[in-house]
Amino acid sequence: MSSALCSICCRWSALRISGLVFSSSKTMKAIPVASFTLQSRTGVHTHRRSLVQSHRRLRNPNFSSSATDSPPSREGDTVHFTESSPLQYTNYDHGKAELPGLEDELQPFVPVFNDVPSQSPFQDLSEEKALHIEVSPLLPPTSFTLRDYVDQSETLTKLVLLGVDLSKLERRPNVANMLLRLDFDRDVKERLLFLKDVGVKEDFLGAFLTRNPFVLTENIENLQKRVHYLQSQKFSKEAISRMVSAAPYLLNFSVERLDNRLGFYQKELQLSTQKTRDLVTRLPKLLTNSLEPVKENLKVCRIELGFRDNEIQHMVTCVPKLLLASKSKLTRLFDYLHNTMGIPHHLITKFPQVFNAKFLRVKDRHLFLEHLGRAQYDPSQPNYISLESLVVLPDDVFCVTLAKATLLDFETFQKML
Repeated sequence: MSSALCSICCRWSALRISGLVFSSSKTMKAIPVASFTLQSRTGVHTHRRSLVQSHRRLRNPNFSSSATDSPPSREGDTVHFTESSPLQYTNYDHGKAELPGLEDELQPFVPVFNDVPSQSPFQDLSEEKALHIEVSPLLPPTSFTLRDYVDQSETLTKLVLLGVDLSKLERRPNVANMLLRLDFDRDVKERLLFLKDVGVKEDFLGAFLTRNPFVLTENIENLQKRVHYLQSQKFSKEAISRMVSAAPYLLNFSVERLDNRLGFYQKELQLSTQKTRDLVTRLPKLLTNSLEPVKENLKVCRIELGFRDNEIQHMVTCVPKLLLASKSKLTRLFDYLHNTMGIPHHLITKFPQVFNAKFLRVKDRHLFLEHLGRAQYDPSQPNYISLESLVVLPDDVFCVTLAKATLLDFETFQKML
């Protein structure tokens, strides 16, 4: 920019030295020349405009510059306008003064930017370019289903491929938000490999995470500690695999809590260490479910049903589900077996699987045998019918071997009830 100013000043000095001639009959009036100081680029544009105005005065003596001809000053620019001493020119020849090349020097300044301007949004695009534009769909800020986020979430996509039922998880409080915050490589992958090492089958991982998605937020070191504790209690690898698969929340329990649960069953049922291991291996939910229904059922068996501790111990080790069964079911079935059918405690203790049977199944078969005169449950009497045969046999075998009747007779009798 300084070279351009020097060029303009040199040309202006040449004009002063050579002299400009106008009409011979008139002497040009003194023309004030603007002098200024530049402190910014805006002053350069002001300087150029002053030169143009001076050039116009030379060509037209009647030209007068109005206040609007000068550009407005900008913040940061310091431009001082003063009038210099008048310069008088004597015109010896007629005609207009010629300023060769001055108009070319006074071309407006065009700034050059290094950054390429962005394309206009209204610019026409070819079909080929338009096909390559990828626009990701907007995610809804809120939603009632995880389906809207599956395509945009790698974690949800891979969980679906594993067989996780997101429709069940999204109905549970806070689970959907938890899954959306998980990163598959950081949070999910390592825990899936851990579950496989524990013994959870690959085709069961989806069902496992559907029942217990919170295992994905557990610290991997805590999970390993809980498995090591079970190993220290002499649980075999197969037993741990069975327990974790059957009770997915087992790994969410701390070591202290697992130890307290095992101690509770060993003390309440007066079991040996091996029988305690067998009990929780057969029914791992005993370690994860609430202890309140267990305590209630033990109290019912002792007080309301009248079983002794050794009988309860035997029934529980044979049928662990007794501890988690409904209290109403236990009392209703026992009342019918003991008070209606006349079966004593020791026979019920001998076959505690009867508590797993449906009440109507036992009632319909007993009434049918009583109708035929064959309801005889005393082992010391002939035609004895055990509880196992009464409950386990299918209908057609029951009718032939125990009732000595046909299946049609039994179905007709059921319709009469």
